[in-house]
Amino acid sequence: MATKVVRGACPHDCPDTCGLVTEVEDGQAVNFYGDPDHPITQGWLCAKVLPYLNHVYHPDRLTQPLRRVGPKGSGQWQPISWDEAIGEIGQRWRDIITEYGAEAILPYSYSGTLGLLQMGVVNGRFWNRLGASQLERTICGAAAEFAVEATLGSRRSQRYEDVQHSQLVIIWGHNPVSTAPHFMPHLLQARKNGTQVVVIDPRRTRTARLADWHLAPKPGSDGALALGLANHIVELGLHDEAWLAQHTVGWPALRERLAEYPLARVAQITGLPEDDMARLARLYAETTPALIKIADGLQRNFNGGQNVRAICALPALTGQYGRRGGGLAYSTSGYVPWDGEAIHKWAECPPPGRKVNMNRLGAALLGEVDKPPVKALFVYGSNPAAIAPNAGRVVAGLRREDLFTVVHELFLTDTADLADIVLPATSQLEHADLHKAYGHTYLTYNHPAIPPLGESKSNWQVMKLLAAEMGFSEPWLQQSADEVLDEVLMATAVTQPQFVGITLERLKNEGTIPLTIDSEVPFADGRFPTPSGKVELYSQTMADLGLDPLPVWQEVADSGGQDGVVLNGHLENGRFPAEEALILLSPASHHFTTSTFANQADLVAREGEPFVEIHPEDAARQNIQTGDWVRLENGRGWCEFRAKITESVRHGVVASPKGRWSKWGNGRNVNWLTSDSLGDMAGQSTFHSSRVWLRRITL
Repeated sequence: MATKVVRGACPHDCPDTCGLVTEVEDGQAVNFYGDPDHPITQGWLCAKVLPYLNHVYHPDRLTQPLRRVGPKGSGQWQPISWDEAIGEIGQRWRDIITEYGAEAILPYSYSGTLGLLQMGVVNGRFWNRLGASQLERTICGAAAEFAVEATLGSRRSQRYEDVQHSQLVIIWGHNPVSTAPHFMPHLLQARKNGTQVVVIDPRRTRTARLADWHLAPKPGSDGALALGLANHIVELGLHDEAWLAQHTVGWPALRERLAEYPLARVAQITGLPEDDMARLARLYAETTPALIKIADGLQRNFNGGQNVRAICALPALTGQYGRRGGGLAYSTSGYVPWDGEAIHKWAECPPPGRKVNMNRLGAALLGEVDKPPVKALFVYGSNPAAIAPNAGRVVAGLRREDLFTVVHELFLTDTADLADIVLPATSQLEHADLHKAYGHTYLTYNHPAIPPLGESKSNWQVMKLLAAEMGFSEPWLQQSADEVLDEVLMATAVTQPQFVGITLERLKNEGTIPLTIDSEVPFADGRFPTPSGKVELYSQTMADLGLDPLPVWQEVADSGGQDGVVLNGHLENGRFPAEEALILLSPASHHFTTSTFANQADLVAREGEPFVEIHPEDAARQNIQTGDWVRLENGRGWCEFRAKITESVRHGVVASPKGRWSKWGNGRNVNWLTSDSLGDMAGQSTFHSSRVWLRRITL
């Protein structure tokens, strides 16, 4: 039997966007591995994706549409045809539109796939034509994206391999061992060659264990730490005054601001010793090139955007921008600005509908959005009952009998369990797509390797069916996958020279193609794509929005959702005792990509049962030992975990990795505790600003 070799791209939310190889015999995938010819993957895959065939051929895969026949959440389903499913959706939507208008329909999606077609175009065209509510997709990195672009003009990062030119690497609020694993061989080689590695994180992560030095500040204090380091560098006279004068806007004003952050004050804010901060400031200022690598965890706080702004100022202070192996590494997305009109078709659609912030889904479903109310929800590429903050309110909203919910999924997730209609979705091996990365600058075409399992359909196929059902006749709603991708590529090449010569035919034949960018080193010419052409330490963009135009740190405390809430036996006069409050972190799991793969038995076994890391001092107050069952709670809800007593988290902090499906636990997960308040910029989530209270329990 002949074996067919099919190349593709990993679709999951990771900066590496690995190349994949699937070996197929008689329409069945029989082998799966990393593409050895892909310049980033180099033949190996992470622990999450390596057993991908277990995901594709999981016995619980949905293969036909289902209609709910019992109460919401009862698990009572009736198989129906696609014609019946699409017809019922269309009729329900038409009735809603007649009474409330199209804005009463809300699509909800995120990064179940990062494909240009199956996410980008699907998020735009049909919903814009329908006039549905616009979802503000700000759960992950909105504040950092906004802050970096306001400061530097674009998100442009060093190549992974250029870290070997760095003499110092500060990994700040980032755990690439788990979330950007293909960066790690380059970092480890650099360390062997003498590069110093410092990790700043409230947890001693897998990455921190490999570093030369780990500092653990209080969560959310990163901006104060950055400003304190900057102030000390200036006090020592180690800043680059000439570079600042030539390449920045607002340096004199920022210099005045820095005086507000002496190390004595910053020590109180961060919980770090003054001597350690002084040592780090001198190390950073005296080492060239020095690279600061950040990710999204440190900005999921009330002050997350300003935290990132403060960190962006450090490479400017020391003239590190434009140096190979120096500057800031966050995202390469600025190199790939897809043509927005080709994706969204704004000019051919009704005016955009009102905006609903995805972090406020529970609140929106329960009445925060009331003109019109959300009467229909369509979920794809996400599992909000498990991944959204303040999950108890999300679940309460999904249980509304007057909410018509459709979920397009591979499995009966926590969210699908509460749907009215469930539609079976394809996996990455069953549809075509095109992928850019946010950790490098290669484009990769994903060839479908196997036929769709059962009656499953891709996101784009479903949008085409819905468009036809709603009577939309625009040809751009009925194109094939390749026609859409070709159109977006050609439109983008008109204004973006790095896309010239990159055709769909080439991508399909070659698999992976590098973008041709002006310089391999970001900002090597000393010019920045900001309005001023310089690093905007003072941002007029922010001033115009009513935000502080200079980096600043402000303390904002989470209420714990406790106001007016009474949880029997655990409140004092309607409030938790403030002195016992802990800050909850919900970092990435090593074996799940948010909630993707969290129903896969082999990966669940590797991740272990739900646990929470507790510092010995905090555990001792409650007489908690490793292995005990504990309850974390606040006014939003509660969740139970196995205790893991460890000095890997700092005093006053507890940590429990995200991504668990509530249905496989006690009906809830860590997000029943997380805040759905919004951060300081761009509607950002504030997961890591959540306060909780800890108790030992007996099951």
